[in-house]
Amino acid sequence: MDNRKRNLLEQETQRRYLLLLFQTGLKEIWTDQYRLKVLVLYLLTVLLFSIIRPWDLAYSGPDIFDAVSRIAFSLCFPFLVFGGLAVLILWAGTPSKAKSIQNNLQRIGLVNHAGETPLLVAVRTEESDDMHSRMTVLEFLACGVPKSVWEDKRADIETALNIHIADIRESDGKRRIQLYTVPATDELPKLLPWKDAYLRDAFPACKLVLGESLLGPVTLDLNLIPHVLLGGGTGSGKSVLLKLMLMQCLKQPNIQVTIADFKGGVDFGSPWRKHPNCKLILDRETLLCYLDDVTEKLEQRKDILGKVERRDIYDYNRHEPIPMDRIVFAVDEVAEILDKTGLTKEEKEQVARIENRLSTIARQGRAFGIHLFLSTQRPDANILSGQIKNNIGYRICGRADHVLSSIILDNTDASDKILHDAQGRFLTGDGTVFQAYWFDDTKKMF
Repeated sequence: MDNRKRNLLEQETQRRYLLLLFQTGLKEIWTDQYRLKVLVLYLLTVLLFSIIRPWDLAYSGPDIFDAVSRIAFSLCFPFLVFGGLAVLILWAGTPSKAKSIQNNLQRIGLVNHAGETPLLVAVRTEESDDMHSRMTVLEFLACGVPKSVWEDKRADIETALNIHIADIRESDGKRRIQLYTVPATDELPKLLPWKDAYLRDAFPACKLVLGESLLGPVTLDLNLIPHVLLGGGTGSGKSVLLKLMLMQCLKQPNIQVTIADFKGGVDFGSPWRKHPNCKLILDRETLLCYLDDVTEKLEQRKDILGKVERRDIYDYNRHEPIPMDRIVFAVDEVAEILDKTGLTKEEKEQVARIENRLSTIARQGRAFGIHLFLSTQRPDANILSGQIKNNIGYRICGRADHVLSSIILDNTDASDKILHDAQGRFLTGDGTVFQAYWFDDTKKMF
């Protein structure tokens, strides 16, 4: 692209940017008391000058020069007034440090093919929850730089602007980019103790509170997200997060929890074993019988909901006098129940039947209140079939290598965005990094 074409594009962009700032300035003056006061002061000053007409006093002599000067100032005064008003409106619409931010983005090469840098058009603050006081949203005119490029340069942008980026979103179609940011000095804590008070918003909607991101609490609504695939390397905090989710299920009414643990149940002590709504399964044969029973209940619930004309279990429980229990089936290490390595022919047939039942639940369980919480730390793509994995829409990955991150999230982001010594730090499929709540399941939980 030659310089002439580049200059024409830059001029076009600048005209559009100035018009945008002018429109924003009008809105800001209308809504911001400080800017409105500045405008009123300006208009009062103009009114005062128009009454006093100081140019008449300055050029009051009888000669032709004074007469011409008075006429010139009289004619120019309206243009000066409207020019000053335009400058004032542009000032009101121009975000603070817009030029500095543009220069910093230029330095890291965030430009389009014409060499134009995205332009800052608005800065606003949003109140966040709990530990986060304020979130600053930087809104840019994208100038043709797609969201994927912003994502790729996220670390560079954070360094250049001295911020943490919690989220990157598109607005106004794809013409604008919004960065949800907090100062670089604000970071997620390394430990977030669990408090039962966090459950206050969970009833009766069956929500689970997982932890906190820079945007605020991270929650999971079982009505919208029926199944969860959870991964993480050894020591990543994966098992603690799974137990956190199951503990919250057991604290809510009308939820039955079953946990498959082929290590003899050593990871789930007496608080779990003694809970009336919690059941442990320790062998493959018992598990197959249980899953056969669950798939049978799934078919029964189809008939029940069809007869009373309810869309799903949430709709049914809101309108019917006797609520229907939700069923949560959890596995701390899915490889324990699905890995066929070294098994006999009969055992492999059992595993195939288990896999078939899980696939049925993954496909059809949401409407009927049957949920799967599957977790793994073994990076083997053959463990989870595509049919099961593709029907589990919510993915969470802790500290992991490229292989495990790819299995859980279908990308390597967990390996890149989570420090290798981090515990309890997770990444969801939509790119949200959060610190999970920690709790001690050896103490009284229920």
